[in-house]
Amino acid sequence: MAVSGRFVLLALLGSVAVVLYPGAVSILLWLAFLAAAAGLDLLLAAPVRRLRVERRLPDSVRLSETTAGTLVVRNDAKARLRAVVRDGWQPSAGARNPQQRLAVPAGEARTMDVVLEPARRGILKSGHVAVRSFGPFGLAARQRTLPVPGEIRVLPPFHAKRHLPSKLRRLRELDGNASVQLRGAGTEFDSLREYVRGDDVRSIDWRATARRQDTVVRTWRPERDRRVVIALDTSRTSAARIEDEPRLDTGIEATLLLAVLARSGGDRVDFLAFDRRIRARVDSGGKENLLSRLVTAAAPLEPELIEADFTLLPGAVHAVSARRSLVVLITALDSGAVEEGLVQVLPRLLEKHVVVVASVRDPGLDELRSGGGTTPAVFRAAAAERALLDRAAVSAQLRSMGAEVVDEPPHELAPKLADMYLRLKAAGRL
Repeated sequence: MAVSGRFVLLALLGSVAVVLYPGAVSILLWLAFLAAAAGLDLLLAAPVRRLRVERRLPDSVRLSETTAGTLVVRNDAKARLRAVVRDGWQPSAGARNPQQRLAVPAGEARTMDVVLEPARRGILKSGHVAVRSFGPFGLAARQRTLPVPGEIRVLPPFHAKRHLPSKLRRLRELDGNASVQLRGAGTEFDSLREYVRGDDVRSIDWRATARRQDTVVRTWRPERDRRVVIALDTSRTSAARIEDEPRLDTGIEATLLLAVLARSGGDRVDFLAFDRRIRARVDSGGKENLLSRLVTAAAPLEPELIEADFTLLPGAVHAVSARRSLVVLITALDSGAVEEGLVQVLPRLLEKHVVVVASVRDPGLDELRSGGGTTPAVFRAAAAERALLDRAAVSAQLRSMGAEVVDEPPHELAPKLADMYLRLKAAGRL
């Protein structure tokens, strides 16, 4: 049972009468009147047990977009339903109007649309609907919580797609540029031409030379069907927020842009998310659209407050592709985690693959480093300088081992990683 504001106002009006006519009799009479009015209202209210509530939801919505969930309330009782219905969405769903008034005649149904504007990526759930059924006087209500489970998948927003047109233009330039057709490089045959001094004698085509009575060499170009394996770290370091966005979300944006670009370049793209186990996997051989499968797999990912086990990487990459591939590892360049984990397994990856390590750098460190004046500001500047020097040392160590490093602020990581892919492709290293 619940009472309304109208009941409270009626009780306040009764207090005025009690003040004018003090005494136990007047108080008891007024309390009896209130109880009778509330009881009658409850008796005439439609029973909540006779309600049926159905939920209709879209399968997914992109973060920063708006959608709507619909509740269908069916009144199987003989009395008219006068209700306040509240949909129990979690706060991050951004429900604008979760509580609404409904009037449903006996034997009929009405719909209730709840506007949702999700504030975070992931799986949003609503497990119940609370209903208060008021009587005709609006004084008291029958209340019950009905189980009506439902969920909606909030997909990554893919803001980095604004960089895609420029990167695709650059990719088309590379495909049409003679610089990608390197002498003696690659495995796809391109054409024949006359031998010039400096050519590798191993590229001589002896059969064509015999036919033409002139020395002829083969030219090659890198294969288009290359493998790009993107590994996203979901361990505790991915939970850090940089510019009000988790590192994990920034990594997902970079993953989506690189995957779409590489796919457009004719390469096969595989994705895996890991910490101490594989959290998600997307294979390049799927029939559905790659971007659709990636956002679906990335949507439920959450940072796990555990250390990453980088020893999983060589086996996981080998399971995806035994051929030479571009392995892109999106992780944090924290000195402790990298030195104890990644540095130990990086040589095994570099034996066969081209490895790129991408990380998000906090631009706040540069701001703190330039601070000064007060004693606390000087200490903060020193700490920021120490952190940046450690980060630079880790990057230099990885480069000395043969890996490429992309260390950029959040809004620059995705385009810079795409630029790195284009440079490697132009150099024929893929």
